[in-house]
Amino acid sequence: MQTLKNLKKAYSQVFISSPDYDSRAVYARRRQFMLKNLDSFCIFAGMPRDPGSEEAFTETWTRFVQEPSFLYLTGINQAGCYLVLDPKSKSETLFVPRKDPFKEFWVGKRLGYLEKDSDVARLTGIRDVRPVEEFDAVLEKLCKKYAKTGFAYALYFDTLQGDHNDRFYRKYGRFMSRFSMKLRSVAELHWKDRLVLGPERIADARVAQVATDAAFRAVLPKVKRMQNERELYLTLNYEMQMRGDGDLAFPTICAGGTNACCLHYVKNDEQINKGELILLDFGVRYGTLHSDISRTIPASGRFDPLQAMLYQIVLDSAREYQKAVRPGVSLREIGGIPWEYIMRELDTRLVKGARGKFKLLYDKRPHGVSHFIGEQIHEGAPGSRSLDSVLEPGMLISCEPGLYGEFEATIGGKRYREKIGIRIEDDLLITKNGFENISTAIPREIKEIEKLMKG
Repeated sequence: MQTLKNLKKAYSQVFISSPDYDSRAVYARRRQFMLKNLDSFCIFAGMPRDPGSEEAFTETWTRFVQEPSFLYLTGINQAGCYLVLDPKSKSETLFVPRKDPFKEFWVGKRLGYLEKDSDVARLTGIRDVRPVEEFDAVLEKLCKKYAKTGFAYALYFDTLQGDHNDRFYRKYGRFMSRFSMKLRSVAELHWKDRLVLGPERIADARVAQVATDAAFRAVLPKVKRMQNERELYLTLNYEMQMRGDGDLAFPTICAGGTNACCLHYVKNDEQINKGELILLDFGVRYGTLHSDISRTIPASGRFDPLQAMLYQIVLDSAREYQKAVRPGVSLREIGGIPWEYIMRELDTRLVKGARGKFKLLYDKRPHGVSHFIGEQIHEGAPGSRSLDSVLEPGMLISCEPGLYGEFEATIGGKRYREKIGIRIEDDLLITKNGFENISTAIPREIKEIEKLMKG
């Protein structure tokens, strides 16, 4: 029998565990939270298939394919699995595909049911492991067991149709109606636990910040010699992946000049022109947490006076917003603060102070200033992003004011005109008395950026 350490190594592709703490115990605590707060049985459906495999002409694979809620509760990053929680018996049952050595020959180790084999149970900490063929039979027994209750739970979102959770809800809603049972969404209870990071996830997020900081600092002295976005994009990705656990938090944005006015710019292949700004949106994933950072830097190594003015307005708006970040408020409640500040300061510093004018590419507010960070880079309920959730200690949020438009001003006797996109993003951990900027080490001040870009 393999040791647990060797098991984790063998299955590291499909079971996410940390070398720094007991991952099984963390996942178990999360399942126990659900069991203690449920009044009927609950089903979590993992992704049914690998991404791309639903189409005949394409199949792609990436390490992080799993439904975030399923990953959060089990650590399993593999398609075709289900988790059932039964609060009456305080039991948890994991359903996995049968072991398929031929498939493993092609794609590597996979969790699979094998008679008298305990590997999956030992690895995940879930003792009751069954083949997926038994899933319907187990649900039928649970429907009869909870007949007087009249309902069971599954994770799905009323505002989101067509995803795998919705398809599961519709299919098994019909299945359970045969037993006079209905399905209710467990999303609200799940978010209550998941939006607040435990100490292990906070530690992972801090590691991601350190890796991101080091990568950014390694790249800054090289930027002036780079000719195009692709060169910078690939260099930054390399530096991040070398320092993280191998994965990026999301596809990096590298937008030079006017490209920065496209919020989710993905081309990353155009020429970098001296004198322009470059907007970078980047981050590292470590474990199941990550960093989410934006910085805007001058391609030539120095901000011109107009760029510096606008950059400072955005940076100051973040500080103004952060005065309101604390437990007891919601993101929606305080979300207008930076945008109102930016509009006031554009009038004061640009229009009145520099005989300037501007035309924004949006109506006062280009995007949200904050989102939750957790298993997903944009954590929270689909649609609402949980913006009405009251902030609590342990929650992690972004702070990312931005400014995008055409600007003109006279500074030092010279007239400047430019179409500019600026975004500055940090990650804030909510604490008992306010917040901690866990990305504070990552350079953002004008003088610091210019100094590091000199090399």
